[in-house]
Amino acid sequence: MGYISDLRKLVGTRPLIMAGACVIAEREGGILLQKRTDNGRWGLPGGALEPGESMEEVARRELREETGLEAGALELIGVFSGEELYYRYPHGDEVYNVIAAYRCGEFQGEPAPDGEETEQLQFFLPDTLPDELNPADRPALRAYLAARGFTEIRV
Repeated sequence: MGYISDLRKLVGTRPLIMAGACVIAEREGGILLQKRTDNGRWGLPGGALEPGESMEEVARRELREETGLEAGALELIGVFSGEELYYRYPHGDEVYNVIAAYRCGEFQGEPAPDGEETEQLQFFLPDTLPDELNPADRPALRAYLAARGFTEIRV
């Protein structure tokens, strides 16, 4: 059981402010996305901060747990929050996410879905990103693409 699960026992489905991190892992110009088991959408590996963790530690842990990859150097893309990052999970829990997004160009291992949170992993070129993107990942993807000159791609 994690910190958020423990909080949910006390507050039910009411909105929580949830801090976390995500990772944009790159390989040969492609971006690694995971097909999520909770909503069937494509998104970035990532998850919630646990007590005592740094945001970079969250990013590394979630990348490892959800994809099997060990992150090398991480570069902070930005921190994202606000109304756009409100999310209601299919089971009813509500959150306002605060997300630290990292770029990872160096990692070890081969991507392997965990089967719990991730049903599939695939690298997508920026101009072939799927339409079914997880809403909470859109701001980080937009910032990442804009920083790399892909201003014509809508996310």
